[in-house]
Amino acid sequence: MKFIGAHVSASGGLENAPRNAHRIGATAFALFTKNQRQWSAAPLTGAQIEAFRRACDEAGYTAAQILPHDSYLINLGHPEAEGLAKSRAAFFEEMARCEALGLDRLNFHPGSHLNKMAPEESLDRIAESINQALDRTHGVTAVIENTAGQGSNLGFDFEHLAYLIDRVEDKSRVGVCLDTCHAFAAGYDLRTAEACERTFAEFDRIVGFRYLRGMHLNDAMKILASRVDRHSPLGAGEIGMECFRYIARDARFDGIPLILETPDESLWPEEIATLQALAAEA
Repeated sequence: MKFIGAHVSASGGLENAPRNAHRIGATAFALFTKNQRQWSAAPLTGAQIEAFRRACDEAGYTAAQILPHDSYLINLGHPEAEGLAKSRAAFFEEMARCEALGLDRLNFHPGSHLNKMAPEESLDRIAESINQALDRTHGVTAVIENTAGQGSNLGFDFEHLAYLIDRVEDKSRVGVCLDTCHAFAAGYDLRTAEACERTFAEFDRIVGFRYLRGMHLNDAMKILASRVDRHSPLGAGEIGMECFRYIARDARFDGIPLILETPDESLWPEEIATLQALAAEA
């Protein structure tokens, strides 16, 4: 079964995220569990946790349909001790918030070397950060998102993802979120069914579908291998609709949150309905 939704607002209270998702016909959703522009937040209260869990129950969302995202400020591969310590503390807090809310995964961008250290050394720091976070929490999977490779960001190459997974001690609590725009910007073609076959076969060979815990479904504004992270509505960018038709009809993408981060929120109900119709055809 396909779980299809969007990254919705939790403004006014976390319980509003599942309500906003339900309102647009989503069977999955993503959210920030705190203000993503701030390093830390007040601890969750029992009342906040209960309100969120009750709203999820009322709308029919389980943990398998929810893909929380951490703050974009966090850089788990930071080359400087102070920045690394601050990022790790924030990430540990985000993992703990997911655990308290009953969520079983946390999506995050792996990190950047900032042109101040070797990429492999930065990847080692990211893996160490993940191991430390898993040691401090229970039941939450660290879900590494592939990146577009913009600037000094790591994680744009499937080999980067495999390198990190190989160095995570608890393989049962590490996974990957594939962003279609990021993959395309990084050089992985998705414009035709044949291109999708090649790209996802490469992903399976290098990383493995067993680690896929979620996806971001976004068209790309820029050309293949641009290394520029700019999203477009589905079918309105350089990727086109064939990729999303392929994903909707392929059972390998069942049972995980498939999340829109397309730029026009007014189109989300239509985009979700289109993907659900394509999935039903299969």
